[in-house]
Amino acid sequence: MAPFTLAHLSDPHLPPLPKPRLAELVGKRALGYVNWTRNRHKYQRREVLDALVADMQAQAPDHVAVTGDLVNLAMEAEFAPARAWLDELGPPDRVTTIPGNHDAYVRATFHRFGETFAPYLAGDDGRVGFPSVRRRGPVALISLSSAVPTPPLMATGMLGRHQLAALEQMLDRLAAEDVFRVLLVHHPLKSDARQKRLTDSASLLALLKRHGVELILHGHDHIHSTMWFEGPRGNIPAVGVPSASALAHGRYPAAAYNLFRIEKDDLGWRCEQIVRSIDHGLQVREIKRMQLI
Repeated sequence: MAPFTLAHLSDPHLPPLPKPRLAELVGKRALGYVNWTRNRHKYQRREVLDALVADMQAQAPDHVAVTGDLVNLAMEAEFAPARAWLDELGPPDRVTTIPGNHDAYVRATFHRFGETFAPYLAGDDGRVGFPSVRRRGPVALISLSSAVPTPPLMATGMLGRHQLAALEQMLDRLAAEDVFRVLLVHHPLKSDARQKRLTDSASLLALLKRHGVELILHGHDHIHSTMWFEGPRGNIPAVGVPSASALAHGRYPAAAYNLFRIEKDDLGWRCEQIVRSIDHGLQVREIKRMQLI
């Protein structure tokens, strides 16, 4: 079979930030706005995001996965521009997105992500909810939502027992199909930062140890990351990627995206990872290539 190419980018934090209304700058949003005006606007840049996306589209992937944090403070004025950006990225049958913690920043607009991006979330059954599955060629994209509103200075995620129970049933059904299962979740499955962790990651890892998937994709940490977790027939790679709009700053690398070339031969599934990153001149180049599976 011909290779299927899946592109993965995350955390675009779509810049620039619209001017907030005074009534919106309370609680957690007030702290987030101060952080944006003092720091984040310096390195979350629209020209970076545009250059990265142009290079990704030139690679002509079969499908694109965006693992959350499309917006910054989840203000009403952020969602329409984010939807317009996603429409430019590709049509809903070629792009899948899930929410991140910034998309669920406060309870007042927690519902807006599902409303705004519904065509990019809906599973094969037409339902907008989590978990969901979208089959594209040989790939089954399994979407989770770890996005929940949290107190100030916290960026934790949670799946919850109902989503985990539904995921277990979904993986049971997919076990009978000849598909390459890709799990999409915003938060990494392991984090040393207590305020940024997935609080029920142990439950998810136990479930994956029993049922398995072939690949896990996440965002949130804004770094290049590959971790391996135990599955029923070997270790499962979990790959994270830097923010898609970021200039390099401090310990955080410049914006990048991953390409995964997925195919099957007589020995089973194979998956090659190609990392493409932006430089100071806004040129995108390949910086790494490896055989994951």
